[in-house]
Amino acid sequence: MTTTYDLAVLGGGPGGFDAAVEAAAAGLKVALVEAADLGGTCLNHGCIPTKLWLGATSVLEELAAQTKVRVAAGEVRVDFAALQARKDRHLAATRKAMAQRLGQLGVDLLPGRGRIAGANTLEVLGAEATRTLDFRKLLVATGSRPAAFPGLMPDGARVLDSTGFLALPAMPKSLIVVGGGFIGLEMAQAAHRLGAHITIVDALPRLAGLEDPEVSKALEAVFKRQGWDIRLGVKVTSVTTQGDSAVLSMLTSAEAPAEELVAECALVAVGRRPNSTDLGLESLGVALVGPGYINTNENLEAAPDVFAVGDVNGRMLLAHAASHQAHYVVERLLDKTRGAYDSGPVPSILYGSPEVLRVGLMAGEAQAQGDDVLVSRAQLIANPIAQAHAATQGFVKCVWRQGRVAGITAVGADVSRMAVSASLIVQAGWTREEAANFMFPHPTLDESLKAALLADKEAA
Repeated sequence: MTTTYDLAVLGGGPGGFDAAVEAAAAGLKVALVEAADLGGTCLNHGCIPTKLWLGATSVLEELAAQTKVRVAAGEVRVDFAALQARKDRHLAATRKAMAQRLGQLGVDLLPGRGRIAGANTLEVLGAEATRTLDFRKLLVATGSRPAAFPGLMPDGARVLDSTGFLALPAMPKSLIVVGGGFIGLEMAQAAHRLGAHITIVDALPRLAGLEDPEVSKALEAVFKRQGWDIRLGVKVTSVTTQGDSAVLSMLTSAEAPAEELVAECALVAVGRRPNSTDLGLESLGVALVGPGYINTNENLEAAPDVFAVGDVNGRMLLAHAASHQAHYVVERLLDKTRGAYDSGPVPSILYGSPEVLRVGLMAGEAQAQGDDVLVSRAQLIANPIAQAHAATQGFVKCVWRQGRVAGITAVGADVSRMAVSASLIVQAGWTREEAANFMFPHPTLDESLKAALLADKEAA
């Protein structure tokens, strides 16, 4: 007998899980199909294990900062094997709690790979059996996977993607990171703290190439002072395992001969690709664009009765964006909203030391929209909390158009603490007067945000 569900969800990551929970709590009959582990990439192979690494090693950065100002000395040793064991226990416990929550709400959790078998029919290929279910609405939240290109294919030996890197039993003494984006930089910082010598290689001319150029410059200065070898604007032709080493071949210019870099391991972190192939979605009228992103309209609909959220629709590859989109879809199914989806300003954060925070528009983006753009800044060196932690490098930068805040960018130690306040300010489009009339607590890092909002403005 085939069960008909009000909502079938493909994918148990942040978007799919949150949608299943919210829909079931509202009384809908829900099935959640997951081919691997609950929690998706974020919990199992991305955000959370990386933050566990960074959290466990942050004391090394703090001690180094206080040692530099001659008020502390000593040594901290991180037990990497114990850290990996704690990581694995934490992830397993979180997956168990998620499964229990689904059970409490009556969600049918179906392990296996889901594929469209007909109009409003889903086939779930499990390890032992195949099950068919009918649905009234379908939510696709299948996420993404690490990207790989010819010559840059992880082999699971010395050349790894982010999933393989996070599963290492021991940290290598030297590491080549191919890709200077957020994934590569976060993992490189953790590896550096754990004793690896870091080499960053990227085809772009600057680190964190999607961020404000001033941010890129600040990051490069910090990492070079830490002894990183940073190679930018180069073309990687191959990275392979050779014996007990990873060997990278690159071209620095069209005229120069190929150059080789050798390290104990290489991490390929050159972006992500959507998990949309072989789902049978095309039979429902779903269109795939670019590398396979599901094309959605203003209501996050990909076809009649089919919605797509999170990485797989390509709008914003962030866990909190997936969850926000999932909430909108469930609200729409419950007829609690009818307007088009509006994400509002989406905060993004690079974790580590320094951190990078951005919400809203950067100056270049605002200028591209044809507006007259002004910026204002404040340096962290004047902030009492930054001073207390001996971590005063960095700044906060505000982007203004038509007299209102359109974006906020910050780089420095712990700037992620300002994420919520910055997001609320950008969403409300504060004026300078509103910033002046708001009481910021003292002493906090948020006072640097206040200082940037009240600083003199200049042309971008």
